[in-house]
Amino acid sequence: MPLPIRISKAQLADLKDALTDLVGTQFNSLRLPVVGLEAFEPSQIGTIVGSLMDALIPHLEDMPKVGLEKHEGILGEREGYPDYKHSSGLRVELKLLFIDNPDLKTKRPPTRREPSARLTQKVTVKNVNPSTDAMLLIAYQLQPVKDQPEVVTPTIVDLEVFSVIELIEARDKRLTDAGGVWFGDFETPCVLSKLGREKLANSEELDTNSYGRKESEGKDFNEDTNFGKLKRIPNRKLQDFLKYCRELSGSNDEAP
Repeated sequence: MPLPIRISKAQLADLKDALTDLVGTQFNSLRLPVVGLEAFEPSQIGTIVGSLMDALIPHLEDMPKVGLEKHEGILGEREGYPDYKHSSGLRVELKLLFIDNPDLKTKRPPTRREPSARLTQKVTVKNVNPSTDAMLLIAYQLQPVKDQPEVVTPTIVDLEVFSVIELIEARDKRLTDAGGVWFGDFETPCVLSKLGREKLANSEELDTNSYGRKESEGKDFNEDTNFGKLKRIPNRKLQDFLKYCRELSGSNDEAP
């Protein structure tokens, strides 16, 4: 069978051009006092602000009108897919990347945190439309509100768009190349457990009838709790953008 028509580079370029006016936008309704930031880790701030930004982007009066409106979500769940529909006819899944601001004092974790943004197992070849679906990755940073240095607000510093089908194909290939498998009809992605790796090394047959969540369960496969993290998807365009975003913070550390 011929491959389905894919969203083109030209379509992605046009979509990015249509959304570029979002760069520089500050979410003035999400203001945070600078003195209060010291009680939070950057990852905590990112979780709180990210959820609010997702809901507010199409509705804020001071947001540039870029043709986005909330999609009803074909999955019918809290994390329905996709997030938006665009006036061009494309469907848009939003992901947010928190860029640390080294000028702000926050509670620093003892170890570096991997960015949590991900394309979860809820997004698969079953519900992605290769010809219309794009992922919008917005990089944002807490920056001072104009004329109010004691207050910061999420500020969009850059964005990029990607083909969703290309990302999930790269994501899923990484899983299977490492010996992982899907359980059910693209329901649960699983990786080899320690026991499974030992059996594979000894050319023993693996049990694909069930999976575990912890090593102590003694299964050959365990659910992949890191599945779909953007940092782990081997797509050159995506990884180049993530690297660029890390550099925006002025360090080589991972963004929270």
